[in-house]
Amino acid sequence: MAIAAREQDSALDRLDLERQVKEMYRQVAEQPRGEFHFEMGRGLAERLGYSPKDLDRIPAEAIDSFAGVGNFFDLAAIVPGEVVLDLGSGSGMDTFLAALKVGPEGHVLGLDMTEAQRLKAQRLARESGFETAEFHAGYIEELPFKDASVDVVISNGVINLSADKPRVFHEVARVLRAGGRLAIADIVTESPLPEQVKCNATLWAACIGGAIQQDDYRAAIESAGLRVQTVREHPEYRFLTESAQGASRTYGVKSISLLAIKS
Repeated sequence: MAIAAREQDSALDRLDLERQVKEMYRQVAEQPRGEFHFEMGRGLAERLGYSPKDLDRIPAEAIDSFAGVGNFFDLAAIVPGEVVLDLGSGSGMDTFLAALKVGPEGHVLGLDMTEAQRLKAQRLARESGFETAEFHAGYIEELPFKDASVDVVISNGVINLSADKPRVFHEVARVLRAGGRLAIADIVTESPLPEQVKCNATLWAACIGGAIQQDDYRAAIESAGLRVQTVREHPEYRFLTESAQGASRTYGVKSISLLAIKS
């Protein structure tokens, strides 16, 4: 996730935001049982609908650091042999699950800007024999992959952290092949957030301050040349701290999953 210079909210200190996001997700990787604004781990994954049998087949340490906000795998409909890109792959839980689905003939690319997350995922891939999964350093606004090289893009609770969401979706459209799918879970709002929330880097890092109104989120996807096909809410997702819960109640901050197709 890059903090791009052309973001919608000029008062936000983008360098401070990037620093805080990296620090928070370093802690997610290294101290998954710490205290955060959001829930983590296997209990969350199962409540969001992840298959316990599938979770049993991937590294437990990746599940411990899972901080996603939804479950999109049924929407993604990943099949053997496909190439999948996971934006903000973290410690690798969704990447490893996607690797199970693409099989030995497919390939899964994880991308993350936080070194601790990426190194942990790389170690777990080596130790667990996930040879079709690889993890790259980079920002989701500047994807280090070729045009039309990916069948499916997935992402879980990450795009809301970007300070240039339209650019993220244009990059997604660039790397997707014709007919490719974008299947993601993310945080959006029912009403626009006020400046004091949007300019709070701590709330951005907690997946709240960067959330945009749901119609604007959809418009950004469609402006990039992707057709939104399915949108659903995840009422089972919840924030943990009082400040996060307060923002959720006041502005309708919520989790959704969606599927979009490249024309």
